Amino acid sequence: MLDYTQLAALTAIHRRGSFDLAAAALGVTPSAISQRLKALEERTGVLLVRRGQPCQATAAGLRLVRHFEEVALLETALQGDLPAQQAGQTSLRIAVNADSLATWVLPALAATTGFLFDLVIDDQDHSQELLRSGEVAAAITGHSGAIQGCDCYPLGALRYRATASPQFVARWLAGGATRATLSKAPALTFSDKDRLQRDWLRGTLGSSFPFPTHRLASSQGFVTAALLGLGWGMNPDLLTAPHLAQGRLTEVIPGTPLDVPLYWQFARLTAPALAPLTRAIRATALQALLQT
Repeated sequence: MLDYTQLAALTAIHRRGSFDLAAAALGVTPSAISQRLKALEERTGVLLVRRGQPCQATAAGLRLVRHFEEVALLETALQGDLPAQQAGQTSLRIAVNADSLATWVLPALAATTGFLFDLVIDDQDHSQELLRSGEVAAAITGHSGAIQGCDCYPLGALRYRATASPQFVARWLAGGATRATLSKAPALTFSDKDRLQRDWLRGTLGSSFPFPTHRLASSQGFVTAALLGLGWGMNPDLLTAPHLAQGRLTEVIPGTPLDVPLYWQFARLTAPALAPLTRAIRATALQALLQT
């Protein structure tokens, strides 16, 4: 049998990125953390952590981290069946795209008890890889196909529009939003993973092309930047509807929304423990997202 105090030390090192922070999280000394990891590596016969800034689990180490967190979730599911078992809060690491977090996900998390949420913010087109590698137990993704060992539920679509302030449109797009004008008008990009602007250009104008862009990793910052005339960007209706209705923002090309389907994926093994959260996620998405 594996020693779960040793697994807890390994998990804390990987999640916190250092021996000192792992020790603080578990309420022990850095020496104790080091000793527990050494004992676990001797028992398994493999290197489990790559020392560095930050420290990270190896492939073998990450498999043990995933095992430890899955066992913690399975024990959470037992609490409802064993009245004498003391209920506690289990840390649950999930991947969420920034726009979902800024618009509809938090009410679902607030409606679910028994978890301490550890949210990893990543683009919906890339979050599935975090689930595949074991870095998270569940993810909101843009992929409809479930990876091996996981279940997948469609949630609906988050509707985006290319929006800008009227002043920005008058300055940069006075002749209309064309390839020529949009190749010079500053855009807003969340990160290198953000493809929404290119997807919208391809779907609306027939092809994507280079354009100048600000980089701004904030959903609310996107809206504020657009309101201030800093650039045009793909903003979700859930954030911009009031601004569009009152004329503070306008569509770059009217009537050209981009709908991004979202899915809830999670490890099948932990489905019973995640059932309350899954219900809350699906119920909240049903009310907030576009259903087709």
